[in-house]
Amino acid sequence: MAKEQGLVQLYYGDGKGKTTAVFGLAFRCAGWGRRVVVAQFLKSGAGGEGKAVERFPEITLLRTKGVNKFTFQMNDDEKAETAENCLSLFRQAVELARQEQARLLVLDEVIDATYGFLPMEELCAFLDGRPEGLEVAITGHSLPPQLAERADYISHVVKEKHPYDRGVMARKEIEF
Repeated sequence: MAKEQGLVQLYYGDGKGKTTAVFGLAFRCAGWGRRVVVAQFLKSGAGGEGKAVERFPEITLLRTKGVNKFTFQMNDDEKAETAENCLSLFRQAVELARQEQARLLVLDEVIDATYGFLPMEELCAFLDGRPEGLEVAITGHSLPPQLAERADYISHVVKEKHPYDRGVMARKEIEF
């Protein structure tokens, strides 16, 4: 049997669907009976994907603890706490993926976390030294060159039109 190849998938942009895409990947992998670790950075609210994950014992979902605000709303103490929590979450997710020999590690919004909350160097060092068969899917709003050069897939999700621009807020069961 051939060794499994673990690649790096990167989903970025201002369009809708990045988290949906990586959760679809997680469900597909779990459907084959494989272990998946999902870490959600800078998101603490329970969305529908969290409820769906409960139906898949193969998937472990980890979320940032602590402050539940947009980063631009945080004061300095809250930003420091969030940075500690992001680093802790990242290290916990990486360790769990290694211990459980996960096939897939999802780092949702980790790109955004690298802007003041998680050292880019630590993320890149992990990607460079990850276990051979571990697929890694990462999301965020931008495309840092350090991550682009390590990615095997890059998907740019572009917003052309969105109801939020008309004042329609995120809807339960559809956007979260």
